[in-house]
Amino acid sequence: MKKLEIIIKPEKLDDLKALLSENEVNGLNIVNVMGYGSQKGVIKKYRGAEYRVDLLPKVKVETVVEDERADALIDKIVGAINTGNVGDGKIFVLDVQDAVRIRTGERGNEAL
Repeated sequence: MKKLEIIIKPEKLDDLKALLSENEVNGLNIVNVMGYGSQKGVIKKYRGAEYRVDLLPKVKVETVVEDERADALIDKIVGAINTGNVGDGKIFVLDVQDAVRIRTGERGNEAL
């Protein structure tokens, strides 16, 4: 199993949720986060004065999928979320050793 940690711009959340639903991803967690990547924030102007915003609002979506579905799903996510602009986000892929559904005791892919 693979855990996908998908960090995106907040305005792309609805697109991502729709894509995950279409691809029968059953569970996800969504967390509002702040951060920066290679752009190191942005410079904004207010009443003629410039100021730096180092931490930008992002959304982190976490889900776990079967190994065989992970690569195809990642390709679809990149295709749907990519605008070609700095700050589009990142996907981190982690191995998951096991999953347990507490209600039934199911383990592994059956627990997803």
